[in-house]
Amino acid sequence: MPSAELEQAAEAVTNLPKDPGQDTKLRLYALYKQATTGDVRGERPGFMDFAGRMKYDAWAKQKGKSQDEAETEYIALVNELTG
Repeated sequence: MPSAELEQAAEAVTNLPKDPGQDTKLRLYALYKQATTGDVRGERPGFMDFAGRMKYDAWAKQKGKSQDEAETEYIALVNELTG
C-alpha cells in the first residue's frame, strides 16, 4: 500500500503549473509503478501500442530497484518539479 507521502506527491503531480515534458512524465510513471508494484510484469505491448511500449520500457529500466528507493526518488522528483 502506498505511503501517505507518496500519495501526496502523486496528487501534487496532477497540479503542476506546467507540463514537465514526456521524458519526465515517463520517469514519474515508472518510479510510481516501481514504488507501488515492484518490478515490471507481463508482456511488452505490441508495436501498435506505442504509448504502452514507452511506459513498459520506462518501468523496465527500474527493474531491481527496491520499492522504498523508487518511492524516495519519486517524491524527490516531485519536490523538484513543484519547487
